[in-house]
Amino acid sequence: MSTFSSKTFLRFKFAGNPQIDSNGNRIAFTLSTSNDKKDGYDKSIYMYNGNSIFKFTKGPSNSSPRWSFDGKEIAFVSSDKDENGSDLMIIRSDGGEAVKIVHFDDQITDLAWLNSKELILSVALRAKRKQIKGEQKDDVHEIKEIPFWSNGEGFINDVKVQLYLVNKNGTKKRLTNEKGEIFTFAPSPDGKSIAFIEALDLEHVPLVSDLFILKIGFGEPKKITNSDVSVGNICWSPDSREIAAMISDLKHGSFTNERLWVTDLSGDFKKLCDIDLAKGNSINSDSRGGSPNEIFWRDQGIYFMMTDGPVSKIYKFFDGKVTEIINGERSISGFSVAPNGNIAFLSMNFASLDELYLYKNGKEKRLSRFNDLQDFSISVPEHFEVTSSDGKKIDAWIMKPVGFQSGKKYPTILEVHGGPRTAYGNAFFLEFQILTSNGFAVLFSNPRGSDGYGEEFSYIHGAYGKRDYKDIMEVVDEAVKRFDFVDEKRLGITGGSYGGYMTNWVVTQTDRFKAAVSQRSISNWVSFFGTTDIGYFFGPDQLGGDPWSNPDGYAKMSPLTYVKNVETPIMFIHSMEDYRCYMVEALQFFTALRYFGKETKLALFPSESHELSRSGKPYHRIKRLDLILDWFKKHL
Repeated sequence: MSTFSSKTFLRFKFAGNPQIDSNGNRIAFTLSTSNDKKDGYDKSIYMYNGNSIFKFTKGPSNSSPRWSFDGKEIAFVSSDKDENGSDLMIIRSDGGEAVKIVHFDDQITDLAWLNSKELILSVALRAKRKQIKGEQKDDVHEIKEIPFWSNGEGFINDVKVQLYLVNKNGTKKRLTNEKGEIFTFAPSPDGKSIAFIEALDLEHVPLVSDLFILKIGFGEPKKITNSDVSVGNICWSPDSREIAAMISDLKHGSFTNERLWVTDLSGDFKKLCDIDLAKGNSINSDSRGGSPNEIFWRDQGIYFMMTDGPVSKIYKFFDGKVTEIINGERSISGFSVAPNGNIAFLSMNFASLDELYLYKNGKEKRLSRFNDLQDFSISVPEHFEVTSSDGKKIDAWIMKPVGFQSGKKYPTILEVHGGPRTAYGNAFFLEFQILTSNGFAVLFSNPRGSDGYGEEFSYIHGAYGKRDYKDIMEVVDEAVKRFDFVDEKRLGITGGSYGGYMTNWVVTQTDRFKAAVSQRSISNWVSFFGTTDIGYFFGPDQLGGDPWSNPDGYAKMSPLTYVKNVETPIMFIHSMEDYRCYMVEALQFFTALRYFGKETKLALFPSESHELSRSGKPYHRIKRLDLILDWFKKHL
């Protein structure tokens, strides 16, 4: 049997964005594979034709397949990072060469068929730079508002997403002139209107987003909501008379779960589903392809995903009731629903990556085997439950090292997830498997702040490093007590984003851990507030107030405040273009530790964002995993 290494990643194939045709039999989806020669990824459209799966399009980067209503054509986006812009392509579903319909100098962010001849596209338009002295361009960023950059996108102060109407003959017409940020859109089935979600004022009310309806050819969009909620995913009723929407009333800020609502075109809203669970999939994985979080309204009902503790499921609302349609001990990461109720979906669990499935006539069938891991020694997590000191039940898991021998003690790594409003659950993690393949036990849990357990559980407003920290340490206590193979003298800790923050926090509060790896972290809430794409609203939303109205709170919840307490050797891993948690968070903590003579190391990854572990360049993803493993081997 083989064991996992960092280079195992190169053999993985990442499926994403499954789109089922109008008859519910064929599925178009994307498949991404590593290209180590160009240190990047190749992404193509693949097809399940009812019998087999095969590669359907050529090209270095094809994405967002969308079936025409009659199922005879597929539209998709083609782009190449070595060139500017993106192309709308259309290919016959029975094969042949794809035809370029229209080129944009900017990025097409989404597309949908309006009718048999026209499509709606959202395009991220970037202001054109003026020329200076011939070929030279003005490269100075003149910034007048926040946010001025976005993780994974770079500077966005001159970028606005707009909607276009594109005819198959290549003509295009801009439909919107919005000054806010358009997040998502949905054309009505009758082809007469477009619903879209827009944040009107990201600078001052960044959590608020509104629903608009644009009647094609009839003037300006109509705002349906009152700028006091956050509208997420939307879809039209089959008769084009109503819109279903996932809406948060922001009662608890970003801690608030969305509920399912429906409205007619006048803005008369009615709540359909009041379940206190996160909508969509919040389960973490470092080995997943990208899929949009969508909802679908068919004659059989409204379909959507929710995260329920460590699993994500597909639900249906119909006739006043919500029922589970597709469930199980796994993570469903993308789906689409045909008019007849057939469902294409992707699913992974602890021991397998995403594979394609078809749900038909009440039964599901696995269609793909892109990532069979039968020749690998896989460590499957053992679930256990911890009762916290205030009586809450905390889900936790432990993974034994490969080649486990009873009676032997093993160094154990505590992994802390990001968010904090995400969750660990039934999903594959290469990082965990590499650690267990190299003689480490791995411990992880869903402490307070995690998604999938309701708003009260996730609500840690103004309490970072308090109840969540207690939960994590009580999980460690229980693991040491329950599992005699856990070596209490050789404990390590690591995590990314919020998990990086918590790693920083833990080593300032206790010397119990003998090694730590802090990834894409927060160390100082004040600098985080002023340097990141979300800091100016995430800080107040999570901590309460801003650095001027709540200076004590920001200082007390910043690990940097307690840096002199650190005795644990800690390595920082950070991307140099991470605008979600900017690299200054690692730089200042590292500098302070060196100033005080502590053992530490800093690894900076150029040209990478907050998504390094999930979508970074193949070489960088391999290097990151090797750095983590080497640090823990050295110290544990």
